[in-house]
Amino acid sequence: MSTTTAASAPERILIRLDWQVIRRLDGLLQGDYRSLFYGHGLDFADLREYQPQDDIRYIDWNVTARMDTPYVRQYVEERDVTGWFLLDLSPSMDFGALQNQKRSVLVDFVTTVSRLLTRHGNNVGAVFYSDRVDKMIPARGGRIQVLRIVNDLLNQPEPRRTGPTNLTKLIEMGLHTIKRRSLIFLVSDFISEPGWEQALNLLSRKHEVLAVRLWDPREIEIPNVGLIVMEDAETGEQLYVDTNDAGFRRRFKEAAAQREDAIDTAFKRAGVDALSLSTEEDLVKAIVRFATLRKRRRR
Repeated sequence: MSTTTAASAPERILIRLDWQVIRRLDGLLQGDYRSLFYGHGLDFADLREYQPQDDIRYIDWNVTARMDTPYVRQYVEERDVTGWFLLDLSPSMDFGALQNQKRSVLVDFVTTVSRLLTRHGNNVGAVFYSDRVDKMIPARGGRIQVLRIVNDLLNQPEPRRTGPTNLTKLIEMGLHTIKRRSLIFLVSDFISEPGWEQALNLLSRKHEVLAVRLWDPREIEIPNVGLIVMEDAETGEQLYVDTNDAGFRRRFKEAAAQREDAIDTAFKRAGVDALSLSTEEDLVKAIVRFATLRKRRRR
């Protein structure tokens, strides 16, 4: 790939998404992105006693212990938002059709949301994780910042197959380095070693966290295509399976459903809104659906 081609790739992606996604979102959301970007507020304002309808995420446990009665923190919304993308770039993100892998959906999503945020004067930053935290891009504003994030995503080295992903490392990096209360997009397929759920709980106490779960339909229900080789993207281990076997397909589907339930439960326990984004779904429809869900929850 030539230097000119590589340098122009982020620009081409941004132009494509400006025309195909952002213009459509402007029409469907009528420029109102508050339902997507603003949660329960970002600036601490006051403390008051807990009421039954309050969100338990905002209980101040230190004050509660001193006063011997539950107290919650109150926040006020502000116009400026700092957005952070915690990005899982592990080998399993390469799953999917050739032109529509989870990784390419991740790039489109991050580019779109970064563009929307910076267009309204906000700053965005990113943390890249493969088998370890590879890079942290400090939060800045402007179109150049969007292009930098996209460029670094496109030029990210191929992830090494060193074993199962451990999302705890990525989440803890955000927990320890992002000081100011921010809007955090945790973008992953959540195929990971267990244990990340506790780190997510802690992160959601400090920040407004939105989980973006990328998935491919073939990870949920395997088609009947005869004898195939299945490969673990994280370890490279290969296994011959007969997809003609109805029992195998049923067990595969049941295991996938159990994994889905566990991930959904983790999001609910952490009080995190989640966007489930398929490789075969229109990005505009997914974002509008997510914005509608968040708007309903705010009422």
